[in-house]
Amino acid sequence: MKLWLVRHARVLVKAGICYGGSDVVCDDSAVEEAANAFANCPAYGSMLWTSPSVRATQLAMSVKSKRQDLLGPKADDRLREMNFGKWEMHAWDDIPLSEFDAWIADFPNYRFGGKESTQEVIDRVADALQHIFPMNTSDVVWVTHAGVIKAVEFLSPELRPKKILSANEWPTQSPAMGSWICLDYG
Repeated sequence: MKLWLVRHARVLVKAGICYGGSDVVCDDSAVEEAANAFANCPAYGSMLWTSPSVRATQLAMSVKSKRQDLLGPKADDRLREMNFGKWEMHAWDDIPLSEFDAWIADFPNYRFGGKESTQEVIDRVADALQHIFPMNTSDVVWVTHAGVIKAVEFLSPELRPKKILSANEWPTQSPAMGSWICLDYG
């Protein structure tokens, strides 16, 4: 079984803006390009899950329009991006360095922006993996966000809940917008 982790397409937000939990839209041409590139990847009859955010749903619906055999898309709140609270829609460069320092000092538990901690994101992604992934017999597709993809990578290969101890354990790379990775658990 394969788990396809597809990151939403390019958003219509100025570069350098923190928009994690904000509901922003994608560039329509970027959605179409990403859907065309991905559409032939998952196996016939795969289950298509999506973050409920507009930017993820746009891509999931476009993929579905090209692959009627896919089941879904089904929205799951556990696949949404980390919510950066009061820092949402602010320039990353305008966020005080002391906020980043506090986050790095207590990476698992610090609620950057006051809303959600890294461990809380990991826990909800682990919960989704425990409930969504095993119930499928074919490939599973998640149309989601960089933070969720990094959480899955952190939890791999066991795909079971675990605690992060420091920022050094967090994956540093994620697929570009409109791109994907495939994890094979077969």
